[in-house]
Amino acid sequence: MNWEPELEELARREAMARQMGGADKVKRQHDGGRLTVRERVEGLADPGTFHEIGAIAGKAEYDANNDLVHLTPANCVFGRARLNGRPVVVCGDDFTVRGGSADATIKGKPQLAEVMANELRLPLVRMIEGSGGGGSVRTIETTGRANLPGGQGTSSRFDLMATNLATVPVVALGLGSVAGLGAARMAASHFSVMTKETSAMFVAGPPVVKGIGQDLTKQELGGWRIQTRAGGVDNAVDTEEEAFDLARRFLSYLPNSVYDAPPRAEPIAPADQEPLIKAIPKQRRQAYRMRPIIERLVDAGSFLEIAPNFGRSIICGLARIDGWPVAIMASDPYHYGGAWTADTCQKIVRHVDLAETFHLPVIYLADCPGFLVGKEAEETGTIRHGVRAMAAINQSTTPWCAIVVRNAFGVAGGAHVPVGRFVTRYAWPSGFWGSLPLEGGIEAAYRADIDAADDPAEELKRIEERLEKLRSPFRTAEAFWIEEIIDPRKTRGLLEEFANLAAPLRDPGPRTWGLRP
Repeated sequence: MNWEPELEELARREAMARQMGGADKVKRQHDGGRLTVRERVEGLADPGTFHEIGAIAGKAEYDANNDLVHLTPANCVFGRARLNGRPVVVCGDDFTVRGGSADATIKGKPQLAEVMANELRLPLVRMIEGSGGGGSVRTIETTGRANLPGGQGTSSRFDLMATNLATVPVVALGLGSVAGLGAARMAASHFSVMTKETSAMFVAGPPVVKGIGQDLTKQELGGWRIQTRAGGVDNAVDTEEEAFDLARRFLSYLPNSVYDAPPRAEPIAPADQEPLIKAIPKQRRQAYRMRPIIERLVDAGSFLEIAPNFGRSIICGLARIDGWPVAIMASDPYHYGGAWTADTCQKIVRHVDLAETFHLPVIYLADCPGFLVGKEAEETGTIRHGVRAMAAINQSTTPWCAIVVRNAFGVAGGAHVPVGRFVTRYAWPSGFWGSLPLEGGIEAAYRADIDAADDPAEELKRIEERLEKLRSPFRTAEAFWIEEIIDPRKTRGLLEEFANLAAPLRDPGPRTWGLRP
């Protein structure tokens, strides 16, 4: 007598579960250019490290003798695995089983994945396709009743997602059509990625919105161009393999949870610093490329940009300085001259919250002429979003280093440092600042003098020359209103010093709030 018959039964059920929705549904998935959930798990995790939980949970069919005929697994695959040697929780939707909809879901599986990540203090990677356990009108018929949203189980799911945003790194990968609760699960993450041609995300899909008179394709409604520009999703890639790689890269900068400090990697020498001496044009109205400056200052190849298509007057991302992970913010003068728009402010809030949650020092390369002005700025509520961004910066406690590269004007320009605490701050000789730019401001401030002059144009020129000398950054340094003006070529060395001084100050533990999605 032994337990071999039961183990054979277990193996038979596991084999049925591995068939997912059946050969025809798997073929349909592949024909659509998408991997199955089990292929995704294998592609994401270190080889041989995935340990599945609840593989044989699903809907079983029995004959008259109560012997198993067939098992259709639940449309969620989850368990623990390793990414780059580090433990994580992986949870993936199986679109081959009822298109990932609610009537194929056992809610306990994705919920337990969230609880497991939280209580084991491990990063969570969600691979999302379908409604992610959301609604389906067919559910009314299969259950015999209509679901009342917000009932038991639903609220706890959102509570878990909110709790995890303040506790463990959460990555969401949109790898097909993502709707309803699936879209919410994408948004409730620290970093989200979607594939360009095979995924789309929306609150409700084309058949639903057609009912309100909008006849749109999936890509027109919620494709990657829509979502990355709206800030609904951070990054978009061509293939699922690239999405897996981005997930691994993003997590490499972060600790397993807020109870740890971000791990240091092997330092990599930066690029040549000499070109920085001429990186900023002498003509202040001339734009320049900020990304090459970032690439020269950080460890070579370490910059991972986040949400490049959203809030484009600010560049946000993660990088390493002397091996230490840091959060990077940098103005981009190619978009609104670096002025803060409503979208820019939202992006800043999210990035500062990410840095605060996971104890990442912030490095801000500032070239901000102020808030965007004009009708667009007023219609989008720029000042309200701007005050929120300033609050996020001022509430942060993580070590902060600001480098004023060029402009710093007005309220937004002044928000390059948190107030009320020590901040490491430098300025390049190209620094140019004040309450208002000289351009346009002179005519308003000196209108009487200009109008009274025999030659108004010549008088305006004389005033400009006089003020130009007074606005020299060296005059500001005389008053100790800027602590140091530095040779741009020395910036990297000073950032290395900052990163090493900041490292022991990173204080593991939960913060008062987590990331505000």
